[in-house]
Amino acid sequence: MTLPSADRPTRPLPTKPAGHVELARYSSLGRFWSLLGGAARAGRHVTAVRGDAPEVCRRRISGYVLPGAGIFLDTARTATHLEDSFAPHPALVALLSGDPAPLRAELNAHFELRVDFTLALTARRDLIARPELRFAPIVPGLSDLPPDLPLEVRRLGRDELHLLVQRACGVA
Repeated sequence: MTLPSADRPTRPLPTKPAGHVELARYSSLGRFWSLLGGAARAGRHVTAVRGDAPEVCRRRISGYVLPGAGIFLDTARTATHLEDSFAPHPALVALLSGDPAPLRAELNAHFELRVDFTLALTARRDLIARPELRFAPIVPGLSDLPPDLPLEVRRLGRDELHLLVQRACGVA
């Protein structure tokens, strides 16, 4: 199944916008279209970015979730939030004492990583993405972690992000 010609943008972005990560150099429209088509076939929501003309090669892809993603927790930034407003939870106490394993186990059991991103192609033929990653409860209220605790996602390397994009688009 291919994308209908109406859904195949053809005008690359002139430059790489701030906040985007380069996934691949010397990419092509065909590769960009195959990622968009794969995302649509995988059941992801593929929408144009608000304010862009339909022919601009930038799309927002949402709806991919990754269960058991506790490894993506940024323990240092999450621990910083605990110092400001501490809640007595065994996993949080363990994190403050230097052991992130109980909190990661709690995340693996009750949370999933929601992966949304903007995918674009530039005039220099760079395939770029701007990720939006966040932990969300699988079933709200099931976990006894404080609901206002910010669970920070660590910064991902280019290769890790590229793999997540490929998995979200159903090509990896």
